Amino acid sequence: MTQEDGDLDGLVRKRVRALRLARGWSLEELARRAHLSQSTLSRIENGGRRLALDSLVTLARALDTTLDQLVESASDDVVISPVVDAAHGAMLWPVRSDPGVTVVRRRLTEPPAENPARMYAHPGREWLVVLSGTAVLLLGNRRLRVETNQAAEFATMLPHAIGAEGGQPCEILGIFDRDAHRDHTRRSESV
Repeated sequence: MTQEDGDLDGLVRKRVRALRLARGWSLEELARRAHLSQSTLSRIENGGRRLALDSLVTLARALDTTLDQLVESASDDVVISPVVDAAHGAMLWPVRSDPGVTVVRRRLTEPPAENPARMYAHPGREWLVVLSGTAVLLLGNRRLRVETNQAAEFATMLPHAIGAEGGQPCEILGIFDRDAHRDHTRRSESV
């Protein structure tokens, strides 16, 4: 067993114990739910028993998690630096745990395009929070004011546009799923 394997082994044991305690369960309760003896579970948590795949699958199911989440290695890359898109006034951060999701920070100074032909519709979902100022979200036939610390979430199949209210700058943080991010990226490249 390599040092890395030993580190993962210890990490998995700590996760099992931490998840059990977070749920307020005793050894007896988790053992009952996982169909293991209390003694076996105690040895798994304390390193007195080898971690076997069948036990891990059973424990993951009993703890209402996945085997992948239970055994994923700790990443040293906790801090993520943004990719700056100066041409569009945006910073982008990929979400490593969900490669289809991107977080975007953007400063808006122009009002949204009022012309329905300039509104966009595409597959996906968007979520945004206004960090400062007031944004105007055009969503179908609706005009919504989204103020500082308010958020909006919507299906992007509705025609939509977003901008700053009254030309006063606002800053937003948006979370885009894969489809929404792909459409916004394509649109930015064609502008």
